[in-house]
Amino acid sequence: MARARGAKKSAKPQPRKTVASPAVAARGYAHVALVLQGGGALGSYQCGVYESLHEAGIRPNWFAGTSIGAINAAILAGNAPEHRIERLHAFWNTICEPGGAGAAIATSVRAVLDWLPATHEIDAWANSLGALGALAFGQQGFFNVRPQSPFLFNDGSAAATSYYDTAPLKKTLERLVDFDRINSGDVRLSIGTTNVRNGNFRYFDSAHDTIRAEHIMASGALPPAFPAIEIDGEHYWDGGLVSNTPLDHVLAETPRRDTLALQVDLWSARGELPRTMADVLERQKDIQYSSRTRLGTDHEANLHKLRHAIRRLFDQVSPGNIDPQLRQTLQPWVCDNVINIVHLIYQAKPYEAQFKDYAFGLGTQREHWAAGRTDMEQSLEHPDFFAKPARDVGVATHDVHRLVAARRERA
Repeated sequence: MARARGAKKSAKPQPRKTVASPAVAARGYAHVALVLQGGGALGSYQCGVYESLHEAGIRPNWFAGTSIGAINAAILAGNAPEHRIERLHAFWNTICEPGGAGAAIATSVRAVLDWLPATHEIDAWANSLGALGALAFGQQGFFNVRPQSPFLFNDGSAAATSYYDTAPLKKTLERLVDFDRINSGDVRLSIGTTNVRNGNFRYFDSAHDTIRAEHIMASGALPPAFPAIEIDGEHYWDGGLVSNTPLDHVLAETPRRDTLALQVDLWSARGELPRTMADVLERQKDIQYSSRTRLGTDHEANLHKLRHAIRRLFDQVSPGNIDPQLRQTLQPWVCDNVINIVHLIYQAKPYEAQFKDYAFGLGTQREHWAAGRTDMEQSLEHPDFFAKPARDVGVATHDVHRLVAARRERA
């Protein structure tokens, strides 16, 4: 049938752009790095994130962590992929039980909680009991209360410089982590520490160092609770004292290669104006340990954009038009690799308080774990988050929480 004169030609349907699944996209990067912040009892959030990644078929080949993030990272790097979830559960189910007489008390409290309604007030009460239990009794497989006050000693010993003994953690790590596997080079492990004597930050990295349980313990040796850990004649405290987020170490690696960095933070730099002293204490800790979370991520992204800009400049200007000494100075900055940062930040519940990082308990552990699963699942619903940025762009950052907040503002 002839088309009527003047009738418009129907537009050709445009083919839909297909986006690879997150797992397929991840395989296109040389480095898939899981970057884990420190945060004590909040660390089970990172386990939920990893569990969702694992189920989606994403296998990081580089684990970087500080404090509890270093412990989680060591468990992941020190086990075959098929055993990682099981070992994470074993670790967290162990350390979320109080030590000593606290175990019997915790059993009684859980029996009471089972009969009470689920309210924010009850949750806040349960969290406070978990924190008090950690202070009073320690945590199984993690740390014990010292029988005598450190103020009774002045000999520089661990007993004189800490409230708790972390010897149980060493046994737990040696039971759950295969350090031979870590040091074999199959995957990479980087952990952040602080040198007590000179105050310098130091990463121990399986690419250059032989990692032992002591290195992991050092990364989580937060004073004055825990003693410094001696490694090769130097003493180290928690890396979070200087920098709680190891993203900079991953992105500073040379030679630079295409990297998907899955950054999992436990403290939010953003928050409400405090209304009570308890709010002040919580907000102070959030700011201190967030390592200026998003600002740091944006800074690393801007640095990488600068590297690409210098490369484009070199491409457009002939060598004879650039001072040789200036070219030599700028040359180490030139690169054409791409970086993609997928960022997740634990969102604290209204009933959590300043002691949330030591409110250990099976209930809070499961809640944090579930939150991590949910946040990663929501991120995985955006396959474009994992797609490799274009070479002329160089860097991309994605944050499902920021995306949700933007939608809320537009509504």
